Amino acid sequence: MRYLPKVDRVESDAKIDRMMAMQAEHGHCFWAVTRKSDGAYIGNCGICAPRAPTHEYEAGWRFIREAWGQGYATEAARATLEWSWAHLDTDTIVAITVLANTASWRVMERIGMTRNPSDDFDYPGMAEDDPLRPHILYRIMRDRPHA
Repeated sequence: MRYLPKVDRVESDAKIDRMMAMQAEHGHCFWAVTRKSDGAYIGNCGICAPRAPTHEYEAGWRFIREAWGQGYATEAARATLEWSWAHLDTDTIVAITVLANTASWRVMERIGMTRNPSDDFDYPGMAEDDPLRPHILYRIMRDRPHA
């Protein structure tokens, strides 16, 4: 979450409302992730329907600081891919992040995604000097063996 814009309670509630609407419409979204040992909420992970700016199914995750570096993102991302291949009619899934977010792109690599720098892009609607504007894109193909 270090590389995502900060949000207040109103924006957070709006994001939850958008995820609930996405779940109702498509049957999937970025779902809540809870730790198995104690049921504590530790973040979100899931799949979003094709939308701008990528126009492909997008896997994504964000976790609270206390959950970083413990393998939760990789485990949840793998489960998301497994669910997606079983339930979605798509040949590709993408994930995006900012270049500085090495932890996230390492998760992408661990789950079998690869990056083609020609797919990188500037996130629409962000100021040209915003350090969060440049994004990198990783992709996985359905017929590619999963990590």
